[in-house]
Amino acid sequence: MFDLTIRNGKVCTEEGVVQTDIGVTDGVIVALGTGLPAGHKDVDASGLIVLPGGIDSHCHIEQLSGMGVMTADDFQTATRSAAFGGTTTVIPFAAQRRGENLLQVVEDYSRLAREKAVIDYGFHLILSDPTEQTLAEHLPRVIKDGITSFKVYMTYESWKLDDFQLLDVLHAAGRHGAMVMVHCENNDIIRWVTRRLLNDGYTHPKYHAVAHDPLAESEATYRAVALSRLLSVPILVVHVAGLEAVRVIHAAQTMGAHIYGESCPQYLFLTADDIDQPGVEGAKFCCSPPPRDSASQQAVWDGLLGDTLQVFSSDHAPYRFDETGKLPHGEATTFKQMANGLPGIELRMPLLFSEGVNTGRMSIEKFVALTATNHAVMYGLYPRKGVIRIGSDADLALWDPALKKTVRWEMLHDAVGYTPYEGREVTGWPIAVFSRGRLVVEGGVLHAQPGDGQFLPCGEPAPIARNKKEIQQGVIVKKIFAV
Repeated sequence: MFDLTIRNGKVCTEEGVVQTDIGVTDGVIVALGTGLPAGHKDVDASGLIVLPGGIDSHCHIEQLSGMGVMTADDFQTATRSAAFGGTTTVIPFAAQRRGENLLQVVEDYSRLAREKAVIDYGFHLILSDPTEQTLAEHLPRVIKDGITSFKVYMTYESWKLDDFQLLDVLHAAGRHGAMVMVHCENNDIIRWVTRRLLNDGYTHPKYHAVAHDPLAESEATYRAVALSRLLSVPILVVHVAGLEAVRVIHAAQTMGAHIYGESCPQYLFLTADDIDQPGVEGAKFCCSPPPRDSASQQAVWDGLLGDTLQVFSSDHAPYRFDETGKLPHGEATTFKQMANGLPGIELRMPLLFSEGVNTGRMSIEKFVALTATNHAVMYGLYPRKGVIRIGSDADLALWDPALKKTVRWEMLHDAVGYTPYEGREVTGWPIAVFSRGRLVVEGGVLHAQPGDGQFLPCGEPAPIARNKKEIQQGVIVKKIFAV
């Protein structure tokens, strides 16, 4: 007898959406077919869509910002919130600050997750101090232990690397088979504009978007692409916001460069106009890069639908709207002093489902690829995660495609205190979520405990399959790094 059977649902498999039952034993999918016998736990999914649990591969959990501000969410509250939104795997960042030993950073961060996470997790690194010891000794060790991706910054004084350092990091990634994620903004453009705005008394949150001009993003994206091409090492450009940045990535891909792109809810559902609020209310909408305009929104939609952008993450960077987070100086806080980042880990999938799938703009298969499968492939977790197939972990979310909700922070499960999507109408929501066959969320109730989540060693990242046939056959050709 199966431990769990989910029957009568419309299941999104790699072959498409089919009416089938799912049998689960020891946390793994062991049977797909009609008329399966009831399990110890038997779930009738009539009228529901059964999707792979989401993977959020860009979220900041229990992490200090560059200005030393701690995020509002720890591993317990963040993973709880993720689970209620249909996500069953998160990949946050073990962040190395300058002068810190990379091995100690990973050890300390692992302990936090091990004690608190309610769903499974992997790690990326943030590299801010790529010393010879870090790159030659410590990095190969952590890659061997299953942390096969790391993020670098081209802006923020406490995080940024210069081009020479970026080349060192890319070279190391190429040698050891790791993925480099790049925050692309030109630091000197931002610094130059910021100084002049502040000198002239322009301190309101809306000037955050002015300082982070779209050209800062597109120029840095072009430069990151050039560095990647020099060494023939793939990169992922994270949180793509602007029309020009999308075009730079598309042009690079057209030339055959191994460049990938990611975007996030804030770039589909917010614009710079949202930052223009009375007083400091606009700080609730400030992140980097900032939301742009309607033309950039459309460019991001087109990029996601047309395969220029391969993954859709939350970039959950939650800071409370008080002196401990967004407003270190209260009402006198300038746009330069605010903690940059938005919460979104719980709403990532419902927002895209509502405005993508339910409007007919996006197929359910594309939704699954952008929110789960492509993440698993890119970070070496496929086919254990991100798909519904025999042998995969039973990470499953049962969606009611007609369930309507009006977003209020009080209905969410993070610890932030607000949501930038307050009042938005959403149609389609997960009503039950399973992680490795264990019931995590049902009927608005959390059934998991802190520590239930498991660490996932990531494998060597692979290029995203270009069509469904490639994914079905598992033909993922590994990149041979020419370094």
